[in-house]
Amino acid sequence: MTESVFTYAAPGLKFGRGASAEIGWDVQQLVAAGADGAARRVLLVTDPGVAATGHPERIADAMRGQGIEVSVFDRARVEPTDASLEEAIAYARSTGPFDAVVAVGGGSAIDTAKAVDLLLTNPGTLMDYVNAPVGGGRAPEHLLLPLVAVPTTTGTGAESTTICVLDVLALKVKTGISHARLRPTLAVVDPDLTMTQPAMVTASCGMDILCHALESWTARWFADFDAKRPEQRVPYCGANPIADMWSEKALTLLAGAFRTAVRDGSDETAREQMALAATFAGLGFGNAGVHVPHACAYPIAGRVRDYRPAGYPDDEPIVPHGMAVVMTAPAAFALTFEASPERHLRAAELLGGPSASASAGPDTLPAVLRDLMRDVGLPSGLAEIGYGAADVDDLVEGALQQQRLLATAPIDVTADDLATVFRSSLEHW
Repeated sequence: MTESVFTYAAPGLKFGRGASAEIGWDVQQLVAAGADGAARRVLLVTDPGVAATGHPERIADAMRGQGIEVSVFDRARVEPTDASLEEAIAYARSTGPFDAVVAVGGGSAIDTAKAVDLLLTNPGTLMDYVNAPVGGGRAPEHLLLPLVAVPTTTGTGAESTTICVLDVLALKVKTGISHARLRPTLAVVDPDLTMTQPAMVTASCGMDILCHALESWTARWFADFDAKRPEQRVPYCGANPIADMWSEKALTLLAGAFRTAVRDGSDETAREQMALAATFAGLGFGNAGVHVPHACAYPIAGRVRDYRPAGYPDDEPIVPHGMAVVMTAPAAFALTFEASPERHLRAAELLGGPSASASAGPDTLPAVLRDLMRDVGLPSGLAEIGYGAADVDDLVEGALQQQRLLATAPIDVTADDLATVFRSSLEHW
């Protein structure tokens, strides 16, 4: 029997310029003082770069104004590792207990907060909960504390999703923890907080939005999976009518705002449209799922040697997540084209490409993607970020570990398929 049910879930959402000024009231509603009258305590998680903007301290002060005690952890790492998450967990355990967690920053800060929340409320180690086969794949036994996510970048969708992404340093692989209980309680999306994003950060995060929308739009249809029992259902259930709606709208918004937001970061309209696109894409892929580009991105980021992109901390090499994802996207969507030509061609059209015609084919969407990558200043291929033909087998091995993601692809993906994707992505132009 095939599946006949799809699921949909989302956090509470507050969106708009100035929304972050209401955080104190929002959190106070979640952690109202108990019968003993004791003040509630909140852990705020952020990273050094975001802390320097002053946004986290302003939000902390707003909560203090509501009678809430706030402890600030400002050492979240951009692109979290198992080591950086362990540091945050240790801090939280030593300074707690807490009644709620607030994350202010990009996906890295939000994912750090998710891991902290998980290990504050559940037994075991971090690796117990990391997705198999890298980790134990353990499910949380207990409910988590309320988590309020306040994104300062536009792209990761972490404020909407059930995923915590991390690098496991010893294995040189990026992986994740996935469970419905990791989904934030409330997402507060304030476009004003994104105005200081450097151009390359905007470009990379925007590509994450793009791939979230494209991958959920082209994912395996939910009814094409085998039927599941209730306890077998996972957050990523495949493409479905509700996720399609969010993904399609996200692509339309990107087509109108992406290039402008990278070219002129002070354009308030473009920033707002990008924040809305990120929110819509998060609501889409957070339920439908992602597939080949994200699976390929994990080893690309996890095996980085010496690449240091502009606009990011330069103390160590890094391939930002959105950049890692889009590097293989043109080849990945050429691979999956035959599964649903009409969806691939419609996506190209939504992004400003040509309308479907007799001459349209597998390279139509990839061509649109390559033009957009070039226009926003991204690297010209994997070779530019330090990879060569000799690395392909190692990258394939890393991508094959992401079976949770590859299962959502519209085709059955083989090692040879992945090798073709990586080789085709060494140089885009």
